[in-house]
Amino acid sequence: MVVARVAATARARATNALRTISRHPPNCPCHGNPMHPHNVAKTAAMASRYLASPANETHKQKEYAFEMAASSIRFGPGSTREVGMDFKNMNAKKVLVLTDKTIAQLRPMKVAIEALESEGIQYEVYDRCRVEPKDYSVKDAIEWGKARQADAFLAVGGGSVMDTAKIVNLYTAFPEADFLDFVNAPLGKGLPITKPLKPLICIPTTAGTGSETTGTAIFDLVDKKAKTGIAHRVLKPTLGICDPLNTRSLPAAVHCSSGLDVLCHALESYTAIPFNERTPRPANPILRPAYQGANPISDVFSFQALKSTIKHLPRAVRDPNDEEAQTEMLLAATLAGVGFGNAGVHLCHGLSYGISGGNKGFKQSGYEVDHPLIPHGISVAVTAPAVFNFTAPSNPERHLEVAALFGADVTSARAEDAGKILSDAIMEFLEELGIPPKGIRQLGFDRSDIPELVEATLPQRRVLMLAPSFEDEIERQRDALAGILEESIDY
Repeated sequence: MVVARVAATARARATNALRTISRHPPNCPCHGNPMHPHNVAKTAAMASRYLASPANETHKQKEYAFEMAASSIRFGPGSTREVGMDFKNMNAKKVLVLTDKTIAQLRPMKVAIEALESEGIQYEVYDRCRVEPKDYSVKDAIEWGKARQADAFLAVGGGSVMDTAKIVNLYTAFPEADFLDFVNAPLGKGLPITKPLKPLICIPTTAGTGSETTGTAIFDLVDKKAKTGIAHRVLKPTLGICDPLNTRSLPAAVHCSSGLDVLCHALESYTAIPFNERTPRPANPILRPAYQGANPISDVFSFQALKSTIKHLPRAVRDPNDEEAQTEMLLAATLAGVGFGNAGVHLCHGLSYGISGGNKGFKQSGYEVDHPLIPHGISVAVTAPAVFNFTAPSNPERHLEVAALFGADVTSARAEDAGKILSDAIMEFLEELGIPPKGIRQLGFDRSDIPELVEATLPQRRVLMLAPSFEDEIERQRDALAGILEESIDY
């Protein structure tokens, strides 16, 4: 049977990879750590030479290795109360706390502040983090951070808060840097980060982004009408405290959107190109990107997150008091964060940046905001049926395996039908949730917007390069993206 055969192959690949890693551990703290002070200057010079040398032979060679990186995670109800002790254990005397206006008034923030005060930790609070950050909101937080001296950072909130905190941590360590220096190319300069940052602890209050595990931070670049961000392993939080008590009060709409982000994180990372098909091979390990392509270890995390999300997200949306479903969704978000934080995402996320960045005024109900908002999970999931119909020819067996998780009967399915089977299964799942718009038309877009949405997607090279069945030639990319968006108008 197709599903059993693919599952057995995945288990074998994971086992072999783990055995290899266990037999070849890092040799020493200095040479095994690219951010050790002994290595920083040499690495920066090497990176400059590499980026300036387009003729380098490694540009033509496929990758042969992958790396596993994730934050330390503490998971358990009530674990927020320990954060003061964590900072005391780090010898932090003063902490900068970032949150948003809503979370600032709720239990997670109250408990976190009490934990700091109980250990005598000085702190200052920034509560102006914006849901779906803009470049100007991030810059405001950076200037606030630069004006204060602190030993560490604490983020209490959803992905928007955690991503903002990562960027503030970065630019307070590089106070003279231009804002675009570390932003992903081609929208930014994509410079390597050459020194360690201060400790950052993240306490997520939504079950979605998995940002507590990753070195990725996303925001809107307003003048380009597109999302972009910064991706580097150094941005990873020191610790993510995942406390299921912190997601108990979420409205159904927030549960839904956050959960759809988990779903697409897992789907995209599980179907991304294999790590050993990605080019270019880095000239030095520090240049290996955070998003590397699907690999045996990321597959384990992504697949489990996918199973759990399909099972528990409908329950969490239907019944905010279903504590088991909420706890499982928080765990699924963290698992998916580890998976995509190493494998990467592809077309759903690439397309979502133009959709949310080009919002014409849509405001999702259930969110306490005073501005137009297409929640990230909605902007990602709205193209998912068309995306996975498009990517299926690259690996029909894996796409059928996913369709089976949704409940589709694939026992006698043909490989050429994998895309439609999975697409139909995703549409049925979205219909069951009852909240997501049924196509981008309901978000305010029509066919006349497709060329602009395509152009907003093309700069997202960091994720597009991981999309299976995606051509290198730019006009073919335009045609493929336009076709997916056309199929996503209504469904």
